Amino acid sequence: MIDLISSIPNVPPAFIYFAGAALIPLLGTGKARKIYLVVLAALGLIAVALIGPQTNWVFSVLPGFELTFLHADSLSLIMGYIFAIIGAAAIIYSLDIVKENGELVCGLLYLGSALGAVFAGDFFTLYIFWEIMAFSSVGLIWYSRTERATNAGMRYIIFHLLGGCALLGGILIHYMNTGSITVGPVESGIGYFLLLIGIGVNTAFIPLHSWLPDSYPKATIAGAVFMCVFTTKTGVYALARTFPGAELSLLGNAVPFVAYMGGAMCLYGVIFALMQNDVRKLLSYHIVSQVGYMVAGIGIGTYIGINGGIAHVFNHILYKALLFMCMGAVIYATGKNNLTELGGLAKKMPITMITCVIAALSISGMPGFNGYVSKGMIVHAVELEGMHILALVLILGSVGTFLSFLKLTYFAFFKRNDGIKAKEAPLPMLIAMSVTASLCVVLGVYPELLYGILPYPEVALHYHAYAFGHTIGTLELLMMTAVGFLALQFVFSPHDRITYDIDYLYRKAGRGFIWFCEQPLVTVANFFDKSLLKLADAIVWFSRNPTAASRIMVVMVGAVVTRPFNPAHTQYARDLEELKRMYPGEVPRVAIGTGVLLALVLFTLYLIVYLTHGVLWM
Repeated sequence: MIDLISSIPNVPPAFIYFAGAALIPLLGTGKARKIYLVVLAALGLIAVALIGPQTNWVFSVLPGFELTFLHADSLSLIMGYIFAIIGAAAIIYSLDIVKENGELVCGLLYLGSALGAVFAGDFFTLYIFWEIMAFSSVGLIWYSRTERATNAGMRYIIFHLLGGCALLGGILIHYMNTGSITVGPVESGIGYFLLLIGIGVNTAFIPLHSWLPDSYPKATIAGAVFMCVFTTKTGVYALARTFPGAELSLLGNAVPFVAYMGGAMCLYGVIFALMQNDVRKLLSYHIVSQVGYMVAGIGIGTYIGINGGIAHVFNHILYKALLFMCMGAVIYATGKNNLTELGGLAKKMPITMITCVIAALSISGMPGFNGYVSKGMIVHAVELEGMHILALVLILGSVGTFLSFLKLTYFAFFKRNDGIKAKEAPLPMLIAMSVTASLCVVLGVYPELLYGILPYPEVALHYHAYAFGHTIGTLELLMMTAVGFLALQFVFSPHDRITYDIDYLYRKAGRGFIWFCEQPLVTVANFFDKSLLKLADAIVWFSRNPTAASRIMVVMVGAVVTRPFNPAHTQYARDLEELKRMYPGEVPRVAIGTGVLLALVLFTLYLIVYLTHGVLWM
């Protein structure tokens, strides 16, 4: 047993989950599968925990060309820890509610490929796992087996195929320019922009984000818990590796584009989240918003900014997965996913309510919970760089976030609804939710536990999360927000209405393109098709008797030309009808000598043209 555990660090964690997924179909759907999944979750946790810094697992493809499937440093290790932790929680959560083995296979492949991507030491290995993530995660949408889920899955995979193509193009250009495939900062140029676009799709840059709120609410209950974690956070990790502090030159000035993109994501996601009625769509828009904080921290590029961004990745994964677990439990218990249909669940689902409130306070940045620590670190890093507008945007995002989750928790759990029927979620779901909620509290009370595993721990330890002025200011802001919600509750009441995002324009453009293909383009194609068929028929007709056909053509031209001047043009018409009636008639035979003479004449003309062409080009 000791030998088995000691050998685990030599194997990339991705392979453990891939092997685990391969065995799932052999286990049926009973107790054996549940035991196996618990063991697999524990094995994955142990595998990641035992990986030491600077561990490498390299596979030689060609002489001088190696793929690095495991490269462990402080950045990849913290991502590996949180992926393995929340992956184990998601597996436990799904024990009683996932009936089909295929859904579990997709979830394990997705988890494994995300771990493979963060531990990849080279761009090509990263790309391989990047694409496995896309294709395995779409299965978690399609297993809902509804028409809306099928259509959303198609849009999801189209987005990620385009992003993957951009990523691959950027990788190839970077390799041709530098001769290196090591994951790291990229030089300016076309490859730089292609890589930024490819990563931006997964990170949900505006306006490349619409796949996220479109697809996540339509995934299965357990599938949404997996999906809310891995794709966007792998994108943030890749951003931290390749574009920390990235700038673009605009009007001759260097602008921290990535940092300001984070601010745009933060505010954009909050605004749309406040308008949602579907609980998982509200949470999905908040993924866009919360990832904006991470992108802002990494976009600054300072040690404390990167620490803040990665700390927020860690904390966000915990409370966002917990929120999706809680809302999944609500949907599982009630069959309803709109706030207008919910309410009165606080007494019927008390554990779900408590864990959801903890998650809501965490994402809102309430002191004492983990989100407060990492949000404060990011805002502090922004202020140190003198980017006061960006800091204001992030603070406004916090206000909007608290409003959103006051709305979510009140209308889901505390608003009176005597007609709703529900009971508490199954035990495995409650265990996963309770453990995750406990981690949100522990890391909020003892942030030093997180500081020690950040990319720059010595810098993190100098940050005081609970500085008196910062803590009091945050509490005042949140209290004012709560008072505003209570006073203007009617404004934030959920409504059953459609909200249009930028994907509305994409769909309109797509329908316009399809119309163009089906109408004008097909009309032109049919015209050319008919014209070519007529030309082919004419050539066949002429070839049946070239001599007679030539006479008919001469008579036709004569009839057309002389018609305005010759009153007796009817004679031409009668001759033409007679010739057509007799066509093709007897085909005249050409003597062999005449044929040879014609061939020699054509050959002579060819030589003249060829020699003339050669002389002109000499």
